Order: sequence, then C-alpha cells, then structure tokens
Amino acid sequence: MKTTLKYLFIAGLGAVSLSACHRELLNPIPQTSIADVSAFSTPSRVQAQLLSLYGALKNGNFYGGRSVIYGDIRGEDFINETQNLITGSDVWAENPNNSSTAVTTLWSQAYFTINCVNVFLDGMATTGTTVVGAATAANYIAEAKLIRALSYYTLLQYYARPYADGSGAKLGVPLRLTAIKGSGSSDLVRSSVSDVYTQILKDLNDAETGLPLTYTGSTAAYNNTTRAHRNTAIALKTRVYLTMQNYASVITEANKIVSTAAPFTATSGVAHALQADITKVFVAPYTTTESIFSMPMTSTTGDYAGTQNQLGYYFSPTTGNGGTGNGEFSLNASGIIADPGFNSTDKRKTFIKQSGSGATLKNWCVKYPTGSPYTDYVPVIRYSEVLLNLAEAKVRSSNSIDAQAVALLNAVRNRADASTIFTIASFSTPTDLINAILKERRIEFLGEGLRNNDLLRLLQTIPAKGIAPQKAPSDVGYIWPISSSELSLNHLCVDN
Repeated sequence: MKTTLKYLFIAGLGAVSLSACHRELLNPIPQTSIADVSAFSTPSRVQAQLLSLYGALKNGNFYGGRSVIYGDIRGEDFINETQNLITGSDVWAENPNNSSTAVTTLWSQAYFTINCVNVFLDGMATTGTTVVGAATAANYIAEAKLIRALSYYTLLQYYARPYADGSGAKLGVPLRLTAIKGSGSSDLVRSSVSDVYTQILKDLNDAETGLPLTYTGSTAAYNNTTRAHRNTAIALKTRVYLTMQNYASVITEANKIVSTAAPFTATSGVAHALQADITKVFVAPYTTTESIFSMPMTSTTGDYAGTQNQLGYYFSPTTGNGGTGNGEFSLNASGIIADPGFNSTDKRKTFIKQSGSGATLKNWCVKYPTGSPYTDYVPVIRYSEVLLNLAEAKVRSSNSIDAQAVALLNAVRNRADASTIFTIASFSTPTDLINAILKERRIEFLGEGLRNNDLLRLLQTIPAKGIAPQKAPSDVGYIWPISSSELSLNHLCVDN
C-alpha cells in the first residue's frame, strides 16, 4: 500500500500523534495518557507516527508552500501584485516585523515539526524500537533526524546571520533536542549559528547511516521521491556545506552520488539523473529520479497545502489571465527572465506565461499549473542542484576554471538549451565561471525557493525590485526578527 503522507492519518491516532508533539506558539499541549500508552504500541501505529512527521514538514506554512515561496519573493525575480500582508507583501518588501504572518507562522510550524521529531525519538527509545525491530527502527529514526535537520536549516536561512558572517559565531536559533510534553519548557537561549549547523550535520550524518539505500516494490518511485533515503541525506549535505562555504566537504559529499563524467548519475542507492526533458519533472506523477525529495500533494482534504499557501496560488496568474492561481506575484520583467543568456529556445521558458499587453503585460511563473486545490508536488531538492553545488564548489576550492565544473554546468544547461555549450575557453577567469553557475541557479530554480539562500550565504545585497528597496548585509531587515510569540514565552531568547 502506498504510504501517502497526510497531515492526519487515522482520526484517533492522528489526533494522538499531533497532540503529543504539538507546540503551538511555544504553548505545548500536554501529551495524553492515550498517547503515552498506545501511540507506539503496534507497527502500524509507529509508522503512522513517523509519517505524521512528513505531514508536519509539508504543512502549507512550511515546506508545503510558504517557506519555499518566501525564499523566492525575498529575491529580485518577483514583483508583488496584491499588497496583501497575509500572503507576504511585507516579506517581498523586506520589512516584516516580529508579529508578521510570515515571521510567526514559519517559526511556529518549524518548531512544531522539530518537537514532533523529538517526541517521536522519545517514543522509539522507550517502546517503538522493540515493537518494529532494530532494522526498521534505524530507518525510521534516520528519517526523523533528516526532517529535524531540514527544519533547523530552514530556520537559519531566515532568522539568523549567514554562516559567512563571523564563521558561525553569531546568534542562531534555540536548539531544542528534547521533547516538550508539558508546560515550563519554553525558556532556552539561542545557540550560535555554528552550533546549530553542527547539530544539522550530526543529524544528516546519522541519517545517511540509518536510511535505506532505496525503497523497493510497487511504490518504490513514489517513496524514493517523498520519503528520505540515503542519497537524500547526502544531497542535503551538499546544500548545507555550500551554505557554510565549506567547499571541500561539498565535493566529498557530492562525489558519493555524482559520477566523474557526463552523463552524471548516482551510481549507488537511488539512481538519480537529470531528466532529458525538464518539463517532465513538474508534471504527474512527479516521481522522476531527478526529484530527490519532494512534498506530495493530493486532492484529499487535509493532504494539500491549504488556502493561500500553495505555490500555484501565489505564482500562477488568475483564471481571467489564463492561469489557475491568484496572481500574488508576477515575474520581474527586469529580473532573470530578461537576461540575454536565458534564450527564447530554452525549455525552461515554457515555465513563463504572459498575460495582458502593452502597459498591462505581465510575466508569470507557471511551474505549478494545477488549479485548486493545487496538487503539484513541491520540490525540496533536485539532482540538478547537487550538480551545480558540486560545480560551484570545484571552482571555489581550486580557484580555477575547472573542467568538471564546466561539464556539470553544461549538463544542466544543455538538457534545456542545446544551443548553448560552454567550454573552458568561454571563461576568462574562475570568477566568470562562478557567475555563470550562479546565473544558472537563478534560471534552473526559479520558483523553487533557493534565491534567498544563495544571496545570504554569499553575503550579497538583496537587490531592489519594484518599489522594494535593496537590503545590504548591514541593513536592518537583511534577516528576519524573531517571532513575537517566541519572545513572549521564551524569556531567554533575544531578538535580532
């Protein structure tokens, strides 16, 4: 049976699992006696507890929508159309405050997810491992730790100074590693950025060891896309190390799942590879080997991102303009879509749709074309990112026009634009090659939430767009303030 990742699984058990780990705005609901006694009492209940962690991660306020959306609209490639604070107009304008919807709900859902993981790990230690057996328990625990690592990584990208600013010495976020099951557990200081990254990497290293190489059976493709496996942990480590500017470690990790020459593939575990046609990655069944990890959505109530959270709702034009969304954010006509290197014959241009004409002409990102209730899968990490992570790391670590880096760049570009072929002679300096890789990331991951990460990890100024001003690394607003809910309940937490 396909293990569909829903928010709630079985009416009674789902309520138990969520009440046990719920940490709404740092005010935990006490664990019930039912959860204490029976939540981990059978293999099916233990599995339900595990899958509820994915449900928490894919909530619309987190990886089901908003954390990805915010990563794009903070950058320069989108223009706000609705001036709606609920849907992130303040995020786009670089001026959210402690009580803003984005600031409070992303923080709350991230820590909700983290606490669900911590409750699950407690349950596995006391009962669950005995119930499901050591081998299955190792897989489940590894999946939980990967989810916790991804949650903490995401918090750092919005609420903490980049690692490059002081080599991780600045304040990160509270590092909660024990389950909150009752009151009186809110006070906790913010750990350093470095300490939080150390925990993220510990969780990912543990996950790599404990996760299955691949899922098998009739639902293998689905589970290899929607559940963590060994290569998921490795791929995420390339992202984390790139964010920390630890380029040698990016290379070490990427080399585990990237062959030395084209066509680049993962030779062990899930056989990740680029798809020949980029457009096939974003249509059903969404389970290509390029999609290392995605959040699945279905039309079942409670199994999609929910109102005003979905990527298609934000980025697609309204039905009156030929779309399926609400037209919250159009594409910046002066952004990456206007770059002369983004050729008209590039297949990724099919992800751009125009509406209107003359003064009313607008461009829209239509990577997520399904209409309400918006069942497009949400990409978390794709193989193309691993290839470009490796390419950038190779150039930066060697300070050379690296031949493999050029080949990796070509692999991503050529499958969408066969007319553009880079050679070593295309670049006068290593910096030219790095800039080409960074440009390719903007094109390849438009609408996938990576732009904020890329700007901040390099301590670059967030460019101005429309009426929104630029934000330099020294400016107030370069990172978000801490959630007002955290500050009101956690007396040891200080604001940015």
